Amino acid sequence: MKKYLSIEEYFKIQNKENNNKYRYKYKYLLKLFFLSLIILSFGVIFKWTYDNYKVKKINKEIDININKTVNNREGILVNEPSNKNSNYYYYVTFPFYEVNFSSLLAKNKNTVGYIQVKNTIINYPVVQASDNNYYLKHSFDNKSNSAGWVFMDYRNQINELDDNTIIYGHHRKDGTMFGSLKNVLTSNWQNNRDNYIIYFSTLNENMLFQIFSIYTIKQESYYLITNFNNNIEKQKWIDTMKKRNITKIDTEVNINDKFLTLSTCKNRRGERIVVHAKLIKMQKIK
Repeated sequence: MKKYLSIEEYFKIQNKENNNKYRYKYKYLLKLFFLSLIILSFGVIFKWTYDNYKVKKINKEIDININKTVNNREGILVNEPSNKNSNYYYYVTFPFYEVNFSSLLAKNKNTVGYIQVKNTIINYPVVQASDNNYYLKHSFDNKSNSAGWVFMDYRNQINELDDNTIIYGHHRKDGTMFGSLKNVLTSNWQNNRDNYIIYFSTLNENMLFQIFSIYTIKQESYYLITNFNNNIEKQKWIDTMKKRNITKIDTEVNINDKFLTLSTCKNRRGERIVVHAKLIKMQKIK
């Protein structure tokens, strides 16, 4: 049996042994924590990569299976300005894009349109659910996917356009969904006047929208109004959106216009990239 010189020595040695045990347990738990963190990080990266792969695969299949053609047939000019020098008359010369929706509807009955933004990779079918949450976490095949899909605000109608039709998409770092909408913030994109057109088709109509405002802003709901109670409210909204515009383009806008709004996150701080455009030309789908 081990002998101790004193009670103090006994407790000193015991405390040292206990401290060594606690130190060992602490190191073990710390290693376990960091190992779990590494495994979790790899899991998140794998999920993100896999979701991106699935989205790109879905979109590639869509491109192969749908018939999307340039359409030079005449359309109806919308809210034509009296000023014949307006850049409106330049943009209405652009052709429509026509989409055969039959295969898209067969894959997803929630399909309501198709959108293209020049000099981005935004070239997607647009879907709509009964809320604005579903397609934040589901792709076009309605399977769970963190990349989501490009979708129209649940409050909007396609049979008769609201004052402001809103389309959302995640800002993915690989550029998918609305990830390439950040291009509109660059001088290269803004200096090309041909970029200020958005092609948007619904099941009923092919349409051209002329961009009049591009900006970034903290998260808010004001720019996401779909219908205005009166013309005073609508004019105030127009004036606010035009003041926010960071580009040099000067597009005439008034209370008789119908609007299209694109919205996506810019960063984790909650800022948004926003694009507003007005309807300038439309064509009924035969």
